[in-house]
Amino acid sequence: MITSLLVANRGEIARRVFRTARDLGIATVAVHSDADADSPHVREADAAVRLPGSSPAETYLRPDLLIRAALDAGADAVHPGYGFLSENAEFARAVLAAGLTWVGPPVEAIERMGSKIESKLLMAEAGVPTLTDVAEPTEADLPLLVKASAGGGGRGMRVVRRLADLDGELAAARSEAASAFGDPTVFVEPYLETGHHIEVQVMADRHGTVWAVGERECSIQRRHQKVVEEAPSPLVERTPGMRDRLFDAARKAAGAIGYEGAGTVEFLADDAGRFYFLEMNTRLQVEHPVTECVTGLDLVALQLSVAEGAPLAADPPGSAGHAIEVRLYAEDPALDWRPQSGTLHHFDVPGVTAHFTAAGERGLRLDSGVESGSVVGVHYDPMLAKVIAWAPDRTATARALSGALAKSRVHGVHTNRDLLVRVLRHPAFLAGETDTAFFDRHGLGTLSEPLADKDTEALSALAAALADAEANRAAARVLGRVPGGWRNVVSQPQVKVYTGATGEHEVRYRVGRAGLAADGFTGVRLVSATARVVELEVAGVRRRFEVTAVGGSVWVDSALGPVALTAVDRFPDPADQVAAGSLLAPMPGTVVRVAVSAGDSVTAGQPLLWLEAMKMEHRIDAPADGVVAELPVSAGDQVDVGRVLAVVRTAEEGS
Repeated sequence: MITSLLVANRGEIARRVFRTARDLGIATVAVHSDADADSPHVREADAAVRLPGSSPAETYLRPDLLIRAALDAGADAVHPGYGFLSENAEFARAVLAAGLTWVGPPVEAIERMGSKIESKLLMAEAGVPTLTDVAEPTEADLPLLVKASAGGGGRGMRVVRRLADLDGELAAARSEAASAFGDPTVFVEPYLETGHHIEVQVMADRHGTVWAVGERECSIQRRHQKVVEEAPSPLVERTPGMRDRLFDAARKAAGAIGYEGAGTVEFLADDAGRFYFLEMNTRLQVEHPVTECVTGLDLVALQLSVAEGAPLAADPPGSAGHAIEVRLYAEDPALDWRPQSGTLHHFDVPGVTAHFTAAGERGLRLDSGVESGSVVGVHYDPMLAKVIAWAPDRTATARALSGALAKSRVHGVHTNRDLLVRVLRHPAFLAGETDTAFFDRHGLGTLSEPLADKDTEALSALAAALADAEANRAAARVLGRVPGGWRNVVSQPQVKVYTGATGEHEVRYRVGRAGLAADGFTGVRLVSATARVVELEVAGVRRRFEVTAVGGSVWVDSALGPVALTAVDRFPDPADQVAAGSLLAPMPGTVVRVAVSAGDSVTAGQPLLWLEAMKMEHRIDAPADGVVAELPVSAGDQVDVGRVLAVVRTAEEGS
């Protein structure tokens, strides 16, 4: 019997496993890097052990430190979560050798599925349809997909459309794979431009029972990483006989390797319902909550039960209703999905009925690794939370989830929230027309546009200015009760300037006996204002704006849409100015490679260097034809956001 469980992971998945462990009366042990010392998962555990360092290689990818932590804390079992060492056979073997219970499949099963190259050969022998690897690519094989053999989550994956790019993409994929999984092995396979990513949740015990619990569709992806997941799959629902064939293939895959515990068999399918084996993930999946919501199962509880040797029932439970999960990332989709970092000042999703669990025929579940005040760093994946809705039908589920996201308050870092809402409300999504080319087909630029339009942003800027005036008066030590901007003789309006997603907003206004007079806001009447809430009547409709200001950043939430603003400094510091042509670090990170030297001539789009942050490599390209005038960084340098990485001087600037 398991009495104390160490989770060899962090963030959201650690909290998820802890939730079930607490329900079962099992003591919990957390591990944490220095960067995670104040994380929610550390506070929630019964005991916590520090892993010195911050990078994954120093901490969560160190089997010796993790096993020592389990033994020191008195744990008798280890749950690996997902990512990091969750599919590392040597780690599983070391856990067992230390006399601990491994909450996962047999070591041999991990080894056989751990290599995506070998696993395909094995699946083909078991009668599961597969895609073939490309050993010596030619033009006829294009496009190609470079994939990491040891991991997933989109890391170590590159699409190659020209043979001339293959060597460079192989190098980049190997570097990412080594950083994320500790194994640089990659392989090449045909890349299907469009398709459906369908996966089957399996659960097996050591007594020979194998469940195919249900399927999920995870076709809407960015950088080959899932963004929206749902159960059941719209494609499977409308394709006669496909579910039976999928379940049969998944059971064959699990049976072929003597599988035990929770696992996922992933397939790529076409519109006709033909499917091909991609890989088997020998762990719990990020998207497991949607299966739990439609089946009523606790997959973590089943993992623990199977690890203790208990048998499964003869047949799995049936499914009912529909569930959709979205991954809320700290990233900017409009800027090539650029990860964001910083302090999450406020985080609230309204209407949440459950955390890390699900019950009933409908609800809203939040599985989060962060909370208000959390710091989003650069060492790990930028996922903040998973928000999951479930209801009797798909349309009701999408409506509930999009509404909750639109009303959420996420202050401090830019996220993909607006994109998620637009996807969930898109006619093609609601019609079940989802595949891996969804963003390309419907336009990432359009889908990533802010929910708030320019008029809403302007109104929000007005509300921010009025709230700022009230905050100033509340903090005033002299004449605090005098209205902001009050004059015996009015000479000019109050002026405040903000920048937002749609541009710059100069707010010019006066508040006198006759009420609010604001340039460009005809028909807008001030109802009330405090430092936190401003009520305006707009064309006869009363609107409430909730304003949160931290330093020069302002967030305004209303039913019209969330708005993020930056107050423009009236007297900027000249020391903050940078030279023309400067390329600034978009995020904190590490310079991993430099492709040019100072004095080199470069062309627009030519790669200058690569920056690693949040387990991904980000290429910094020349913005125009010119000469590298300055290159103040080199490989291995740690850089903060805003640091000058290079200066490219064009011919016009140099003359």
